[in-house]
Amino acid sequence: MNQDSYPNQLFVSLSQRDHYQGMLNAPVILVEYGNYQCPQCREVRQLVQAIQQHFNSGFSEENWVCGVFRHFVQNSIYPQAQKAAQAAAGAQGQFWQMHNMLFIHSQELGDGYLVEYADILGLDVSQFLQDLSNQVHVDRINQDMKRGLNSGVTSTPSLFISGIRYRDRWNMEQLMAAITAANH
Repeated sequence: MNQDSYPNQLFVSLSQRDHYQGMLNAPVILVEYGNYQCPQCREVRQLVQAIQQHFNSGFSEENWVCGVFRHFVQNSIYPQAQKAAQAAAGAQGQFWQMHNMLFIHSQELGDGYLVEYADILGLDVSQFLQDLSNQVHVDRINQDMKRGLNSGVTSTPSLFISGIRYRDRWNMEQLMAAITAANH
């Protein structure tokens, strides 16, 4: 099967290796392919967070919506996205905290800023720098990229709702309607 066989479907299933918030067996799974330097990805991330909060706020133990983030670095367009992805992947168990910080400061992703963010989060900065220098997490980022390409992703942001590519408008109402429909 090539990527054109299922251009509207998530080709690679979820796993414990993914960066996710919620339960992987939630009724609705949102898989976002993005990068930290893309302005539209920042906006989509804010929408996804608001939607997760909305749908999950009434549930005590189980979440109705699980959010997954996969890296899709486009070096030719976003030259700092690769290093930022490495910073998030190497955040020593604080992926989502670093993830949010990188989106908040998406215009400030130089090496000095990444170190500052690591320090703010209380990471072992020496280990963080060593991991960045040795590109420890590049294979994981490349695996996300390959998964995206296999699912027909060519640009960011790209979103899949319960395995189906979302291609409508990026606004709260349409996304919520698509999520509600995905659960029925």
